[in-house]
Amino acid sequence: MTEKLFERDSNLKTCEATVLECEQAPQGFAVVLDRTVLFPEGGGQLSDTGTINGAAVKHVRETKGKIIHECAAEFPVGSKVTVQVNWTDRLDHMQQHCGEHILSYAFFKLFGANNVGFHMNERFVTIDLDKEVTLEETFQAEDFANRHIWEDRPVTVSYLPHTEVNKLPMRKKNEKLTGILRVVSVQDGDICTCCGTHPTSTGVVGLIKITKIEKHKGGTRVEFLCGRWALEDARKKMRYIQEAGNMLSTKEENVCEGIERLEDEVAELKEKLRAAVKQIQETEVVKILEGAPVNSAGCKIAAAVKDGYEPKDAKTLFGKLTDVPNVIAVVIYQSGERVNYMFGLGAGADGDCKTMIAKANELFGGRGGGKKESAQGGAPYADDWKEKAEQLIAFLKK
Repeated sequence: MTEKLFERDSNLKTCEATVLECEQAPQGFAVVLDRTVLFPEGGGQLSDTGTINGAAVKHVRETKGKIIHECAAEFPVGSKVTVQVNWTDRLDHMQQHCGEHILSYAFFKLFGANNVGFHMNERFVTIDLDKEVTLEETFQAEDFANRHIWEDRPVTVSYLPHTEVNKLPMRKKNEKLTGILRVVSVQDGDICTCCGTHPTSTGVVGLIKITKIEKHKGGTRVEFLCGRWALEDARKKMRYIQEAGNMLSTKEENVCEGIERLEDEVAELKEKLRAAVKQIQETEVVKILEGAPVNSAGCKIAAAVKDGYEPKDAKTLFGKLTDVPNVIAVVIYQSGERVNYMFGLGAGADGDCKTMIAKANELFGGRGGGKKESAQGGAPYADDWKEKAEQLIAFLKK
């Protein structure tokens, strides 16, 4: 068993230890010590990082009572080493985890919403509530939680038998837990069993900022950040909103109105463009049909090869060509990094689009399919795609 010094004193940054085990691991060495200040990933909290005799420890995990340090260096069994925690990471994780307790208590106290899921990732923290809450209720919980932080309430850790723990006014209880349990308590606030590291007072959390809420499995998923992570996220978003305001030539508080105005302008331009494309296509269809060759079955091969074409425009052009009787319609166009092709038969036309798509797939090295009357597919862009398009049209003429 490894002595967990971090459980008794979360502010302890270093310790001396003895190496009990050291084995080769996929990314270095798996080191087991008789004692450690490094918290192993668990209870929703991320692993600490740090060093052993200056060698990097990127991850720490617990398996059957052993705390395994994934370390960059090898150490002889029985040797004495110095373990150092990366304090920036430790503080970040403590701020998020303690903040999670405080925020969960706020939702529970104000709205009877229980936290049924907690996840901490790098710069990403969520809790899942078992009921839906509104945005206004979310703000109320956020204010409630931050007041607990600004009052700098003491946070204490105690070890109690499960029979005593069950008598406490806890936010949530796990009847399956027995024996001596670790309880983290905020003065006149949240009380919860927990294995994670926490600061000695709520003021260390600094700030809780909810960044997003969404419906999730009949309840609400709340995304939030605390402390340094919340500060850096706010700075990043301030930069974004200032840049958006500069781009729109408007004040920050008017950015949303500016975006709406821009969307209206874009929609108007798109409508004008669609009308112009429609008019061009009507003229284009006439020209395509005038110059269309006739195959041995007496059908016109109405083919269009388009460079830098939009899929919607291609579909519209294809529809106009297939509306013409006794026509085999072919539209081949490049859009971004793709070359797409469409085949269709007008009323009375004699042909098989399945044969056409098979030939196109062969020439372009693409994929596609369909039925006798209509087929479509595509392939990655290649510089000689127009040459292949001409070969395909020559094939269809035969």
